Amino acid sequence: MQIDERIRRARPDDVPAIVELVYALAEYEREPTACRLTATQLETALFGPTPAVFCHVAESGDEIAGCALWFLNFSTWRGVHGIYLEDLFVRPEQRGSGLGKALLTALAQECVEHGYERLEWSVLDWNTPAIEFYEALGARPQTEWTTFRLTDEALTRLGS
Repeated sequence: MQIDERIRRARPDDVPAIVELVYALAEYEREPTACRLTATQLETALFGPTPAVFCHVAESGDEIAGCALWFLNFSTWRGVHGIYLEDLFVRPEQRGSGLGKALLTALAQECVEHGYERLEWSVLDWNTPAIEFYEALGARPQTEWTTFRLTDEALTRLGS
């Protein structure tokens, strides 16, 4: 499969634009005050001594129009890594241009090239446009699983 020339791996100078996109995603997902990401945190996560997060960006002209932030997970049942897509966001004015599909295609190519057997992500139940987009690509919801999360006081209480 041919790589879309609008998609590439993120570089350190992309960090401010990626942070801006993450905040735009938080706004879209109706949680603008929940996002606390800083450029320093993201730069360390992506490009520090032990990167644990990876990112592809979508370019339109001379601007970063979208991004896919991801990390490796591991399936004990399959015995191999997969990709967990933490954030996929394309600026509203760029939606419908194929950038979202191109970003997901790039991650699917990462999976195929490295022998990863899963590409997974979460989507909010109310986000019908995203759900329809993902289903059109062949993705299927995993309705038998419920996501749990520990944060803030509950995490501190359990970990202390």
